[in-house]
Amino acid sequence: MARREKIHKDFLVDTAFILAKQEGFENVTARKLAAKAGCSTQPIFRLYENMDDLLAEVYERAVEFYDTFYEECPKMNPEPFVDLGLAYIKFADQEKYLFKLLFMGDKKSYAKSLYDILNGTKSYVSAEFTKAKKEGVSSAQDLFTKLWIFIHGIACMTVTGDYDLDQDQTLNLLREASRKLGTD
Repeated sequence: MARREKIHKDFLVDTAFILAKQEGFENVTARKLAAKAGCSTQPIFRLYENMDDLLAEVYERAVEFYDTFYEECPKMNPEPFVDLGLAYIKFADQEKYLFKLLFMGDKKSYAKSLYDILNGTKSYVSAEFTKAKKEGVSSAQDLFTKLWIFIHGIACMTVTGDYDLDQDQTLNLLREASRKLGTD
């Protein structure tokens, strides 16, 4: 009778994803994953040719996690890109390691572009471009570029602990920037 396998790919990816959330993607090693999964490294390399194959799946899980995170954030602001920015900054605050992986990490061969991650499964950025055009913004692309530099800066400062404004102050900053940059 053949031995029944106890460790499956889904379990390893789930465990590696938790490890990435808790300790950072760079700390998802075969040894640490095996320890967290309660097994040796043998099942990992039986199921995956190498760690990069497993890490690519963990990365994709992080992209899906961000998409769900954004979907669940409230969308209440009429100014273009403000809700997108608030969610991005909130993600940086609540999920520092995943934020670093998706938006600050070295770009691996399996990495997606910032735009693709932000746009998500439901074309979130595209919808904001439409909103900007309806609001009379002359160049939605220009507004997005300028505002996103500002938003990304706030998010990175949040990750490093150098940003200490509360959500209301941040909202006011983003609204003001969106209005001013949208009229340039």
